[in-house]
Amino acid sequence: MTRTFRPALPAACLAVSAPAFGLALGLALLAPLPARAAEGAPARRAATIADVYATKGVSDPAISPDGRTIVYTLTTTDLPAVKRQSNVWRVDADGRNARALTVADKRDGSPSFSPDGKSIAFVSNRSGDDQLWSMPVDGGEPRKLTDVPGGLSSPRFTPDGKRLLYVAEVYPECGADAACTRKLDEAREKGKLKAHLADALLYRHWDSWSVGKRSHVFLLDLGDPDAKARDLTPGDYDSPAFSVGGGDGFDVSPDGKELVFTSNRDPFPAGSTNVDLYTVALDATDEALKSPVDLTKDNPAFDGSPKYSPDGRFIGYRMQTNPGYESDRFRLALYDRRSGSRTVLTEGFDDWVDAFAFAKDGKTIVFTADVKGRTPVHLLDIATRKVTAVSSVGLVDSFELAPDGSWAVVARRRMDRPTELYRIALAGKEPGAEKALTTHNDPLLAQVDFRPMEEVFVDSPTGHKVQVLLVKPHGFDPSKKWPVILNVHGGPQMQWADAFRGDAQVYPGAGYVCAFPNPHGSTGWGQAYTAAISGDWDGKVMQDVNAVADWLAKQPWADASRMGAMGWSWGGYAMMWLEGHTDRFQAIASMMGVYDLRSMYSSTEELWFPEWDLKGTPWENPEGYRKQSPSTYVPAFRTPALVITGEKDFRVPYVQSLAFFTDLQKRKVPSRLIVFESSGHWPGWYEMVLYYAAHLDWFHRYLGGAPSPWDPNELVRNRVFGTEKEAGAK
Repeated sequence: MTRTFRPALPAACLAVSAPAFGLALGLALLAPLPARAAEGAPARRAATIADVYATKGVSDPAISPDGRTIVYTLTTTDLPAVKRQSNVWRVDADGRNARALTVADKRDGSPSFSPDGKSIAFVSNRSGDDQLWSMPVDGGEPRKLTDVPGGLSSPRFTPDGKRLLYVAEVYPECGADAACTRKLDEAREKGKLKAHLADALLYRHWDSWSVGKRSHVFLLDLGDPDAKARDLTPGDYDSPAFSVGGGDGFDVSPDGKELVFTSNRDPFPAGSTNVDLYTVALDATDEALKSPVDLTKDNPAFDGSPKYSPDGRFIGYRMQTNPGYESDRFRLALYDRRSGSRTVLTEGFDDWVDAFAFAKDGKTIVFTADVKGRTPVHLLDIATRKVTAVSSVGLVDSFELAPDGSWAVVARRRMDRPTELYRIALAGKEPGAEKALTTHNDPLLAQVDFRPMEEVFVDSPTGHKVQVLLVKPHGFDPSKKWPVILNVHGGPQMQWADAFRGDAQVYPGAGYVCAFPNPHGSTGWGQAYTAAISGDWDGKVMQDVNAVADWLAKQPWADASRMGAMGWSWGGYAMMWLEGHTDRFQAIASMMGVYDLRSMYSSTEELWFPEWDLKGTPWENPEGYRKQSPSTYVPAFRTPALVITGEKDFRVPYVQSLAFFTDLQKRKVPSRLIVFESSGHWPGWYEMVLYYAAHLDWFHRYLGGAPSPWDPNELVRNRVFGTEKEAGAK
C-alpha cells in the first residue's frame, strides 16, 4: 500500500515499520509477572503505553566541520498535557558533555553546522511556521534567518556559507513572490466557498488535497538583509519530486555553482514513477531556469536522491529500471558530469540501497540497506564495486560521515532499545567498532523491561524459510501457555526489523507473545523474494503467513486457543483476507486495510501501484481483482474484528474500512470501527494512544491478556487525561 519511510521522530508512536514517533508517567498498570533482575538491582516492570511515550526520541545527527562536535534533535512527550517538544542538543564526538542548546517549548530540529563551523542552523516553529534559525555554536540567542509563507524544509548552505537553499510550497504563478503566496493563502482560508476542483488526476495525495501549490527549491542571499529569495525550479511541477524516503531530492555542487534536483514531468504523473534528475546553474537567467537539463531522460523509471561527489565530477543517485514499479530494486549509480555517462555500482548487490554518502576521498560510498531484518552500514569501493558490511546491528534511521571519513554517527534503535546515537568506525584496525554517544533513555531502561527479539525461521510450503522476529512477554515462563499475536507488515514491500516500536513493547507488556514475520514480498532477502508478491497477494505470502501461524500454534508455550492477528496497510488487507479464509484466530485487527480492490483502484491516487501489483487495471484483469479481494468472501466472515482507519487517508481511502465493517456487521460478526477524523495513513502521535488502548481492549476480550489501562470509549470522549489520578502520573 505504501513505500516505506523512516521519519526522524521519536520511536514512541511507531507501530508499523518505522519509525518512525518523553517524560515518564510512572504507569505500571500492566505487569503480569515481575522481570528477573540482576542480583542487587531492582526488578524492572512490564512496559505500558505510558512507558512507550516516555521514551526520548534522538534524531538528525550532524557533525561539525572539524569533526569534534555532533548536534542532534531530542524530542520529549508530556502525555497528560498532550504536548510534545523538540530541542537541539550537542555532544562531543567522544560522547562527553552532552547538553541542550535550545530549551524552548517548541519544535526545534534538523540542526546543521554552517560551513565555517561557527554557527548552528535549525528549523523551528517558534515563530509560527517552520523557519530557519541560527545561533552561535557554543550557545546563545537564536536569530531568525527566513520568513517563508507556510514555512520551509530541507535547508542547506552553499559551500561558501553565503547563500541558503531550501524547499517551500508555492503557487507556480507566484514563484518567489511571498506577498502573492500569502494573498492566495489568505483568500483560500477566509473565503466562504469551500470546494475542490480537478481537471486531472493526483488531485489529492496521501493526506492532503491539491490546492495548486508545488514544492520548489529556493535560493536566498544571507549577506543581504534586503535580498529576496529566488525560485530555482519554476513551473507547474514538484521540483524536488515528492518522496517518502531517500534524501531531500536536491543537492548543490561543491563549487556552489550548480543545483541538481528531482522532478516527475510525466504528462500522467498519477501513473508514473519516472522521476528524473535535472540540473541548473544557481546564477542562471530566469529563462534558463525554465529549461533545466534532464540528466536521466533515457531511463523511464525512477532516478533520485542525488549527491555530488566531493570533487564535483560525479553525481551519485539511486535508480530503478522498471517503469511504474515503485518497489523495484534501488540501485546506486554514478553520473559522470564530464562524459555524461552513467555507471551502476551495485548491480551485484541484491537488496535496496537506502541512504548513502560519499567519503571525503571520493573513492568510497557508505550506504545503508534493508537486509534480513536489519539495516547494515555498508562500504562500497567505487573502483572494484566491492561491498562490505561494517555494522549489522538493529535499524539505522539516519547517519552522517565524519569529515575525514574514518567514522560515522548513526541514529540507531533495536527492538528493546529506543533510538540513541552511536559512533561506528569505518576504517582503522577495527572497522565496525562502536561507542554509544548518547544515553537519554537509560534511566527509563533501568525501570522498564523493554523486550528484545528472538529470530527464528519457519518452513513454508513455498520452499522458503520465513524469518520471524519473536518478542516474548515480560516475565516469560516457557512452562506456561501464553496468548499470541501475529503481526503482518504493510508495504507490502518492506521488512520487519530489529527496531524499537510501540506495538513490539505494549502488547508483550500486557502478556502476549508477538510474532513479526517477513513473508514473500518483504525486502532484505533479495529482489526475487520481494517481487514475488506482485500479482500474487493471495498466494505465496498467505502460505507463508499461515505456515507461521501453524508453527506458533505448535509451540509448547503458545495457547492455540488464544491466537490473534493484526496488520496495517497491506497488513490490514491480509487481516481482511484471513477473515474470509480461516477461523483459526480468535480475534483480528485490521488497520488502514484494502478491502475491495476494484473500488480501491478508482479511489486511490498513485495508480502505478495497483497497476503493477495487481497486474493491470480492473477492466484489464477483472478476475485477478475479484479473486484477490477480501470483499469476495463475505459469507465466510466469522472472526471478531477491530477495524481502524483515518478519514484523511487518500492512499488507502477510509471507505475501504467502512465497507469491511459494514459487511462484518451484516454478518453479525462482533466488530468495532474506529475512524481517526484528522489522520491519513498514519495516526498522529497522540491518536496512537487510542490505537494501543483499543487493541489491548479488543485482544483482552478475546485472547485474555491484560486489560487496557484506558477505556477506548473514554478516550474517544476525551475524558481520560483530566486529572493526575486518571493520567496515572506520579
